[in-house]
Amino acid sequence: MAKKNYQYEKRQKEIAKKKKQEEKRQRKLNKTLAADKENSEIISEDAENEAETTDDDI
Repeated sequence: MAKKNYQYEKRQKEIAKKKKQEEKRQRKLNKTLAADKENSEIISEDAENEAETTDDDI
């Protein structure tokens, strides 16, 4: 009867776990970047709207 290679199985589990963690980190990073991009677009739109209202007041 063949002996199981527990070290190989453990290493495969560790690799799968690290891969899953890296994918999760990437998803969080992409989500954060998308939120930052939306916020910067909103801020630039607000700045443009303020510039238009101050021009109208003159």
